[in-house]
Amino acid sequence: MSARFLILCSLILTLFSCTKPQVELLSPSIIPAPQLLQVNPGHFTINEETTLSNNDDFTACYNFLNNFLEHATDRDWDIKYSDNNAIVLEYDSSITSKEGYRIVSTDRNITIKASTDAGAFYAVQSLIQLMPVDIADRTEIHIPAITIKDEPRFKYRGMHLDVSRHMFDVEFIKKYIDAMAMLKMNNFHWHLTDDQGWRIEIKKYPKLQEVAAYRDSTLVGHYNDTPHQYDGKKYGGYYTQEEVREVIAFAKARHINVIPEIEMPGHAQAAIAAYPELGCTSDNIQVAMKWGVFEDIYCPSEETFTFLENVLDEVIELFPSKYIHIGGDEAPKTQWKTSDIAQRVIKENGLKDEFELQSYFIQRMEKYLNSKGRQIIGWDEILEGGLAPNATVMSWRGTKGAIDAAKAGHDVIMTPTSHAYFDYYQSENENEPLAIGGFLPLEKVYHFNPIPEELTEKEAKFILGVQGNIWTEYMTTSDQVEYMAFPRMLAMSEVAWTREENKNYTGFSNRLEAFHQRLDVMDINYANHLYEIEGVLNENQAYELSTKTIGKEIRFTTNGTEPTATSTLYESPIPFTADMTLKAAVFKDNEQLGSVFIQEFIFHKGVGATISINKESHKSYPGSGAAGLINGIKGSDSRYGDREWLGFWGEDIEIEITFKEPIEIETIDLRFYNAPGQWIYSPKQIELFLTLELDDTVYDIIDVDSNNQSILNINYELYKPKSLTPKYKNLKLRIPNYGIIPDGNQGAGNKAWTFIDEIIIK
Repeated sequence: MSARFLILCSLILTLFSCTKPQVELLSPSIIPAPQLLQVNPGHFTINEETTLSNNDDFTACYNFLNNFLEHATDRDWDIKYSDNNAIVLEYDSSITSKEGYRIVSTDRNITIKASTDAGAFYAVQSLIQLMPVDIADRTEIHIPAITIKDEPRFKYRGMHLDVSRHMFDVEFIKKYIDAMAMLKMNNFHWHLTDDQGWRIEIKKYPKLQEVAAYRDSTLVGHYNDTPHQYDGKKYGGYYTQEEVREVIAFAKARHINVIPEIEMPGHAQAAIAAYPELGCTSDNIQVAMKWGVFEDIYCPSEETFTFLENVLDEVIELFPSKYIHIGGDEAPKTQWKTSDIAQRVIKENGLKDEFELQSYFIQRMEKYLNSKGRQIIGWDEILEGGLAPNATVMSWRGTKGAIDAAKAGHDVIMTPTSHAYFDYYQSENENEPLAIGGFLPLEKVYHFNPIPEELTEKEAKFILGVQGNIWTEYMTTSDQVEYMAFPRMLAMSEVAWTREENKNYTGFSNRLEAFHQRLDVMDINYANHLYEIEGVLNENQAYELSTKTIGKEIRFTTNGTEPTATSTLYESPIPFTADMTLKAAVFKDNEQLGSVFIQEFIFHKGVGATISINKESHKSYPGSGAAGLINGIKGSDSRYGDREWLGFWGEDIEIEITFKEPIEIETIDLRFYNAPGQWIYSPKQIELFLTLELDDTVYDIIDVDSNNQSILNINYELYKPKSLTPKYKNLKLRIPNYGIIPDGNQGAGNKAWTFIDEIIIK
């Protein structure tokens, strides 16, 4: 071996020994997305020598970060100022947003800058998301060199949890709040009282704990099932005042304000069961055992106001929140109409009717809370009869309440059923757990823009922010709550935090795919629908398939067989020219991800015809537009908010279908959704007009009987004379709205919804 070769080998080994080891850096995957994130060359390494530096500017934030790191790395962290190998918390007065922050990560250190502890806390949440989820198993943690400049879009970023229908222990409440904090949400709306249970200890009224906190039995199955069935088991409980203080302290350390809701004047059956004198009838009633709206509401007597003021005194002592939520929704006026007390209050105060009496009730409670330095939030029904002067409106019945309140100069929190009710179904899979109804997929949550287009720039400033709601009628366990909340809570966090121009659903989907590991570590039972397929019929009568995550392929069949890794690869839209059963699935590396997508196609005589509707469907439930009623695709039997169902609120509609050429018609099948529990009613009657070739018109009235079915299928068979075969060139349907929802039903006094699906012509 030559000396030259030995020298060369020695030089190569020296070069290799001087080369820095390759570092695998995670792509920044922060949810909610920052307003600006720039990735720079290099990285910072957290090791056993890394220290924390605070200078006492952000004590609460520092304590949170220190506790996280000590728990995650199983070591004590030194606290000392250093400009090298340190995580530095630094006060910066130039950051004007109270919740804004900056992060600069270099090869020397990580610097967090903020002007408040809240801003620093949100920076820490972003920093934690830059770390790998398995940091406990690593001796070194590599953070990419980045620059982040961030602040929230809205100042109110909330999540709600109903504990009246089903109650969850303090440890779960803390877990829920921890997840909110991770997502930079700052208001926890705790729904503590309702017809089915009173969940907060009020020392002055012990029967609230002894009677109102427990129901004798609970509805089994869905509210729309008939007859109703019950489990016969006593159910209930309540949070002690010590437990409430514990939750509030836990939330405060995470910069989350806890807003209690004490319902009034409706949703009070549990309280009236404990103290019958609070009602208008003084009847002995039970804590409600099923869901819905009940006629037993607080009577506007002095005794009632004294009770509520005393309750609120204890609530105020517990909760530091500026806001107290007083409900105000779904309060039937039936008993007030026949109550001597209620009618006397109307007369003595010069009120017009029971709606103004509700306004009087709310305004009186608002004045009391204002005198204690607090402000009220109410559901948008508090607009009826006149809005309390300083009230904040939580708009849930669409956006009209928000628009009216903002134009009147009132603060608004956006939480419409169409985009914020996480008790709705989130997938069209038939194996989804039982839910109240509706359809709210992740993408629809993400695309919610909380600023109604009807508002001017000045009026839009009254939109404080957004909130996702979890109503728990059909969620008996904390696992079910998590399944319904996640990942929709993540989408709502980005609606609340990230500016509209910085949002991108495909990017969010891919960040979410990586984020699943973090949810796994947190032991959160999330729903994973990322690998589901979305289908849409295009204007060329071909069906387009897509999936949101990158690096995957779609395989499909059209004969009803299950797709496999060797099935046809989807590359272009699939023609729809005959009856067809399409099945498809997402694959990666020959492995199926997610469930099989199934779509049935009915190639009937209406497909391809021209259709018009005299009214626009509600913007929250547009379906696939008018053309979706004759596209050959039925909507879901359990999810009325999907791509195929068109929703109309309180409007009579007229549908006209014109065929390309006159056709024979034997039957016309109509589909309506019928779910009174969700304010959805099938029409009572339908008018049918058929225009013949020679412009003669066939007219008929179709009487409708819902028979308590959730999906109402109407099969209309045309009379066909034996001597001739008539052909029709035009079909018109007049469909009157059901009208005002009657007393005793959910949504009483409101306009009913009409939901219509495929019109099948054969």
